[in-house]
Amino acid sequence: MPRNTVYLDHAATAPLRPSALAAVTEQLARGGNPSSLHRPGRAARAVVEQAREEIAAALGADPVEVVLTSGGTEADNLAVQGLYRHRRAADPRRRRVLVSSVEHAAVAETAEWLAAHEGAEAVWLPVDAHGRVEPEAVREELARDPGSVALLSVMWANNEVGTVQPVAELAALAEEFGVPFHCDAVQAFGSLPVDAHLPGLTTLAVSAHKLGGPVGAGALVVGRTVGLEPVQHGGGQERKVRSGTLDAAAIAGFGVAAREAAAERQDESARLAALRDRLVDGVRRAVPGAVLRGPEDREHAGTRLPGNAHFTFPGCEGDSLLFLLDGAGIASSTGSACHAGVPRPSSVLLAMGLDETTARGAQRFSLGRTSTAEDVDALLAALPEVHERALRAGLSGAALR
Repeated sequence: MPRNTVYLDHAATAPLRPSALAAVTEQLARGGNPSSLHRPGRAARAVVEQAREEIAAALGADPVEVVLTSGGTEADNLAVQGLYRHRRAADPRRRRVLVSSVEHAAVAETAEWLAAHEGAEAVWLPVDAHGRVEPEAVREELARDPGSVALLSVMWANNEVGTVQPVAELAALAEEFGVPFHCDAVQAFGSLPVDAHLPGLTTLAVSAHKLGGPVGAGALVVGRTVGLEPVQHGGGQERKVRSGTLDAAAIAGFGVAAREAAAERQDESARLAALRDRLVDGVRRAVPGAVLRGPEDREHAGTRLPGNAHFTFPGCEGDSLLFLLDGAGIASSTGSACHAGVPRPSSVLLAMGLDETTARGAQRFSLGRTSTAEDVDALLAALPEVHERALRAGLSGAALR
């Protein structure tokens, strides 16, 4: 991070762990193609397989089930497109893709693409005011016509408001109705106990850079017997499901980050939840009109990501708050980094029932491994003036004063 920056955007990307950086640079210097049969190639392959074992152990998976990708977006695309095509090839009636209305764009826009180009019917599952999918609504949708469902996709935890979904219940429903269930666990991995062998779970997507690994590495956990059509072709390096030369250096960093995140998860999650509560209380004191979005989770029962605090500030533009905070040396976010700079209200907040004007005032503060009480104090010290200036700027799009 730049010097003197208070970094409160760990949900977008976490600072690279020193140990992961060391693993990346060591493998970059060593070189070698993991698919080559000579000594440098075999050495690179050994690095990849060691990392695969570390990632699998952190997820409760078997190493053979871990298909390495370039990140969470590729993993989600591979799962949603691959499951849909395989299921529909077996039975053309299977056109319905059941997707929560608060999914990350990597899933939501893939479902939309399949609807526009491959005959899918995207069915958007409703959420409550906290962004939680109701299992009964999923049951009703599955029961309506199970034979027409290609797959179900619901994320483990929401990247914007931090809501943790009832994944075990949803997986059990998918198993009951014989429907594949994909779960985007990118935000949950490293913060929550993620179990890739949850009964009823078919595929699971994760990413390295959310837990202190390098950008450009991810994985999709795919069971041995799961039918999945490849999205790209040419080489078939990963079980003939995902082609492309493996980035051994990034994968090495991913393995180290996954191992360390798993080892420290329980203690670190408790620390971050307490720090989050301090931030939430402080924001409410500094700006009484600010509204926390997502579950409160004061009992630390796991209904919200431990490092997530998402607010709406009535009368303010989220981008105004972001740039004013940035000017004060504090990095925050209006929501998903994948939609940063796009002047439209969050689809997640709209799905939760907020109107467009209220949704435009969103600001997400996300904590992580490097976050401290001093970081929270710095935000709370800067926030009253920042809020006042953003309020004066209003929602008209006028230049900040």
